[in-house]
Amino acid sequence: MPKNVLVVCTGNICRSPMAKALLQQALAERGLDGDIVVDSAGTYALVGRPASEGSVNAMKARGLDITDHRAKQITANLVNWADLILVMEDHHRRSIFVTWPKALIKTLLLSELAGDSAGIDDPYGREQWEYDQAADIIEGYIERGMPALLKRLKVG
Repeated sequence: MPKNVLVVCTGNICRSPMAKALLQQALAERGLDGDIVVDSAGTYALVGRPASEGSVNAMKARGLDITDHRAKQITANLVNWADLILVMEDHHRRSIFVTWPKALIKTLLLSELAGDSAGIDDPYGREQWEYDQAADIIEGYIERGMPALLKRLKVG
């Protein structure tokens, strides 16, 4: 039975769609894409909106296509579905905790997988280089945090 990872940001149009695509790619490269399912949502999602142009461009530069992405709101069903919830900033964790206190134990900053405690700034509405920078940061945390992710999910 596959494990489920939910990646969360605010609007679900910038950071979490990029993180979902980058995590799926990292898992596929390790032959683990069948063992871990990744989805994304937002704490204040711009429901139904596509990924931002900057995010689409940042992923396109990495050979990934997120043009089919549509933003969705985090829900109780998604929280219950997830074995692990990865958030971009601490206020996302607080938002989840307020509504679903029991989910706190499975909610981490993405950076915490890599032994850090930093938030990832939202590039929304900014220059393309800031989206590219956010993608670089996310990709780095995923790469450095992969051993911790797999250990936490008991995969591999």
